[in-house]
Amino acid sequence: MNHELLYQVALTQVPELGPVHARLLIEKLGSASQVFKARKKELGSVPGIGETRAGQIKAFRDFTLAEKEMAFCHKHSIQPLFITEPDYPQQLTHCYDAPVLLYYRGTAALHNNKIISIIGTRSNTSYGKQVTEELVEALKAWQPLIISGLAFGIDAIAHKAALKQQLSTVGVLAHGFNTIYPAQHQALARELVEQQGGLLTEFGKNILPDKHNFPRRNRIVAGLSHATIVIETAVKGGSMITATLACGYNRDVFAVPGRTSDTRSSGCLQLIQQNKAILLTDATQLAETMGWEAIKKPAVKMQPALFASLSGEEKNILAFMQEKRSPVRLDEICRQTALTHSAAMTILLNLELLKLIVSLPGNRYQLTSDN
Repeated sequence: MNHELLYQVALTQVPELGPVHARLLIEKLGSASQVFKARKKELGSVPGIGETRAGQIKAFRDFTLAEKEMAFCHKHSIQPLFITEPDYPQQLTHCYDAPVLLYYRGTAALHNNKIISIIGTRSNTSYGKQVTEELVEALKAWQPLIISGLAFGIDAIAHKAALKQQLSTVGVLAHGFNTIYPAQHQALARELVEQQGGLLTEFGKNILPDKHNFPRRNRIVAGLSHATIVIETAVKGGSMITATLACGYNRDVFAVPGRTSDTRSSGCLQLIQQNKAILLTDATQLAETMGWEAIKKPAVKMQPALFASLSGEEKNILAFMQEKRSPVRLDEICRQTALTHSAAMTILLNLELLKLIVSLPGNRYQLTSDN
């Protein structure tokens, strides 16, 4: 038996000892085994530990649970990754609250230098689906590792699109390996493991997908990635939590714009408006922002998806501007479309967010050079 691994697993099972304090102990004492062998006074002297936590560590005796966890990992080809070991994802080590122990099943390289998380609402629109699929297809040119949370909606679409493009993709779980949530994604989870992807969690085998586990899962998605892409989300929800965490970890956050009237894009627009996210239009822009090596611009763009999602009024304005082929004034647009000034300005703002038009001084607008 790997005795150090036994202590590593046991350390995560000590009551009232979270990842931040467990990491402080490891940094001070050197290893999990040394934590359990240390005297109570020595444990208590570590900043943040105190007498209560030191007492919990010294009182811990149930190493049988750790042995069962190790046996389960061996049986199901699950690799425990401890924070001090070289196989542990280095991106996560820069996060103060990183898990000290991860359980990983798969073959995707977690040390990829291009790790992108793609997240969004569980109730996506057809626009969100198309944008996700086209973005992943375009990203194939750079061979990133795609991370998401195996949830319904944008998460699952991102995983499936990555598999279709033969890109590595890893699902981060909010529970242990005895469960797959949602149950409808059991086949998808198997595909991730079997097709050069994987599944990753900090939770022991019997931990269920309880509500409070999802924010903990989200911090791994944010911390493991070099950049987080939000495709559709309301102003509240798991995707906004993940984006906020990514900002806190000093990761790049990108958001795909949508209609101002669509609540499923309201979170993306808020992230852009508050300068928490970069407005994303295509894979080349992402690669340039991330400083990836120069590469031939992919043939697939997101622009067709944007046009497909436009309302009739938005299309009418674009058609009028294409016909004019020169800057047009707001009052001209209103006369042509019979819209009020406020209604026209709302639509024009949305078209500008989609990078289809640009605003000019004097309430004038023109098409972008790509249109």
